[in-house]
Amino acid sequence: ILNGWFGLITGDSSSDADVSSVMGFSGFGKKARTFDLEAMFEQTRRTAIERSQRVLGHYSIIAPLVSCQSVSLKNSVDFEFSCHRGQDSDVIGPPLPPALGAQTDEDEEDDDDDDVVGPPLPPGYKHSTADDDDDDDDDMTDEEDDVSVSALALDPSGARLVTGGYDYDVKFWDFAGMDAALHAFRSLQPCECHQIRSLQYSVTGDVILVVAGNSQAKVLDRDGFQVLECIKGDQYIVDMANTKGHTAMLNDGCWHPKIKEEFLTCSNDGTVRTWDLNSEKKHKSVFKPRSQQGKRVIPTCCTYSRDGKLIAAGCQDGTIQIWDRNLSVHTKFHCRQAHAAGSDTTCLTFSYDGVTLASRGGDDTLKTWDIRNFRKPLAAVTGLSSFFPMTDCCFSPDDKLLLTGTSVKKDEGNGKLLFFERESLQKVYEIEVADASVVRCLWHPKLNQIMVGTGNGQAKVYYDPVKSQRGAMLCVVKSKRKEKHAETLTQDYIITPHALPMFREARQRSTRKQLEKDRLDPVRSHKPEPPVSGPGRGGRVAAHGGTLSSFIVKNIALDKTDDSNPREAILRHAKEAAENPYWVAPAYKQTQPEPLFAEEEEEEVDEDQPEWKKRKI
Repeated sequence: ILNGWFGLITGDSSSDADVSSVMGFSGFGKKARTFDLEAMFEQTRRTAIERSQRVLGHYSIIAPLVSCQSVSLKNSVDFEFSCHRGQDSDVIGPPLPPALGAQTDEDEEDDDDDDVVGPPLPPGYKHSTADDDDDDDDDMTDEEDDVSVSALALDPSGARLVTGGYDYDVKFWDFAGMDAALHAFRSLQPCECHQIRSLQYSVTGDVILVVAGNSQAKVLDRDGFQVLECIKGDQYIVDMANTKGHTAMLNDGCWHPKIKEEFLTCSNDGTVRTWDLNSEKKHKSVFKPRSQQGKRVIPTCCTYSRDGKLIAAGCQDGTIQIWDRNLSVHTKFHCRQAHAAGSDTTCLTFSYDGVTLASRGGDDTLKTWDIRNFRKPLAAVTGLSSFFPMTDCCFSPDDKLLLTGTSVKKDEGNGKLLFFERESLQKVYEIEVADASVVRCLWHPKLNQIMVGTGNGQAKVYYDPVKSQRGAMLCVVKSKRKEKHAETLTQDYIITPHALPMFREARQRSTRKQLEKDRLDPVRSHKPEPPVSGPGRGGRVAAHGGTLSSFIVKNIALDKTDDSNPREAILRHAKEAAENPYWVAPAYKQTQPEPLFAEEEEEEVDEDQPEWKKRKI
């Protein structure tokens, strides 16, 4: 049987008779195929030669296209990569043609001068020199220096100011603790590498809402420590109402004016969501702004009404949509053509009486609306340039004026702070802030001071010496503190890798590694001895006898023995001193074994002397 199986596998026909005689049939169907490896290798070699000839002809067609300007970036990158691969010696496949791969003797001299790697450059391309690179670096440096202050927030009491910018930093300013130098007492980056877009204190002033360029808003306490981070939604779900959080970049956010635990955010995912400070796992409610065709629209700003019953959102198509806070399906007020179509509404704010709504549009306009008749604006101002998606507008504390800022291009004028009447929007006053755009403005009702954030990274405070209270007036009157320069001696570290071990200096270690090394050192890591309790041991005294004076007071001065009669106290040691002399007697034992004492001499008294001379004083 084994012979039959082996013959079946190898295709040997001589074993068919054995299979039929043993198993009763001639075989298992078709015979096994035989392979001629030499013929297969020969066929593969011929096929490779034919393909090489076809590829060489194909390269002659592709080569002229590389210098054409209409070639896409992806194709040019891929083609350049293939050229680099063709120069490697370990690449398997046909060689590249002379136009792309191998160089001829005539072209070697030109290539040595140019050292160009890859396909030739397209016509009209200008190679940048070192001077051009320096100019570009200077321009980039100038642009990086202009860091905009994109967020401002004052707590309800007006004691602290928080600013955020395009440099990802959030800085805390304390008016009572600052001097005239005006330095922030804390700076942090709560959202890492995301621009800060909005900051606001809660109604009670104990927490701060931070809205950045990511999809998760954060809540910090007054000292900058994180209290809450909103959850991120699932970006693969079509209906954004079924996700637990935002899935795209945030644009704006604010706190509820009455409920201290509720806040509002809007995002590029086309939703406006309310959140509860005590529930970070899911949003509270979702509002979805829609266009006239029912399509999704991105909200760029959002706010609460003064009583907290309405939620307003300005959208990317220029519309303003307002919902009832408890009804999130249909809008209560809707203006389709509030601003120019396709413009981003940068700010919405309600007046203190809750009747008027002011909107700052991306079409360089400022408009006021009556909530009771929301079809047409009450008044409008045009020509107010706005280059930032968070340009502010706000009402004065007395509700009579409306404040906004203007944007300017670099070196083309000064950004201005404009004041308008609320009813007619007639310009009343203007202030030239700086040679940069005015991004944020805030008019605090309690301090009666105006905070302004500019496009060049400055935060300015405007106040009246008579009508304003506290705030910046507390710190501008303080003189600058003198800086204490600490004198430190630095020692240069010389690296000598080939020096002998006896002359080699120890390599500088990081702080963590140095601490780990000190932990292994028994001397440096010795645990301090605990305080001694009781009379003391090993030459150490108790805590109450840590100093010499306290030890003497406790052990000698406060001795309980009765020394009221000093003569008896001394004579108590007379017998022991006579029997065992220790101090004076041993010194005269050899030279004067018997002690000799001076004899008393009687003085002669002259009777002729006066009485006062005879007396011994």
